[in-house]
Amino acid sequence: MSNLLRPALVLLVALTAVTGLAYPLAVTGLAGIIFPAEAAGSLIQRDGRVVGSALIGQSFTDAGNFHGRPSATTAPDPADAAKTVPAPYNAANSMGSNLGPTSVALAERLRGDVERLKAENPGQPVPVDLVTTSGSGLDPDISPEAALFQVPRVARARNLPEDTVRGLVTAQVQGRTLGLLGEPRVNVLALNLALDDLSRR
Repeated sequence: MSNLLRPALVLLVALTAVTGLAYPLAVTGLAGIIFPAEAAGSLIQRDGRVVGSALIGQSFTDAGNFHGRPSATTAPDPADAAKTVPAPYNAANSMGSNLGPTSVALAERLRGDVERLKAENPGQPVPVDLVTTSGSGLDPDISPEAALFQVPRVARARNLPEDTVRGLVTAQVQGRTLGLLGEPRVNVLALNLALDDLSRR
C-alpha cells in the first residue's frame, strides 16, 4: 500500500508546484515583460490618475457623454444581502441578464429604451447594441452606428457643431482585429476622453 501512496503523493506535490505555482508565475511574468500595459489591466490614465480600463465599460449617464451598452450586472442589496440591485459594469459580478425572448420584463425594458432613444434622435433607426446587454455586462465598446446615433444629443449638450463631434467619432473607430476578427467598434471611454479634450480647446 505504501508503495502506491508514496509515488502518488510525490506526483501530487510535484504537479501542484509545477502547474499551480511555477507555470502561472512564469506566464504572468512573461506577460508583464511582453505586454506590460495589457498585463496591468489596460488601464487608461488622465492627468496622472487612472480613469478606467480599455477592457471594462463604465456607466456614463450625462447627456454630454456617449453612452455604452446597457449592463445587466448586479451587486448585493445593502438593505438585504439575500437580494441584488442593479450595478452597471460591476466587474466583480460579470454576467448577462438571463432573460429570454419570452420574458415580459425584457420586452418592457427594450420597449422603454427604444422609445427613449427615438425621442432623443427622431427619424433614425435605433442601433441594437444601444438597447441590448452583452453576455458579460462589461462591454467597453459600441458599434460606430451606435456612436453616430448619439452625436446630435452630445453635440447639443456640449454646445459643439454636430460635424465636429461626428468627425471625432469617425476618428475613434477601431477596425477588425488583424483585419478580419470581430466588427468595427468604438471604445466609449476613449471617445468620451477625446470629447473632453475637444471641449477644453
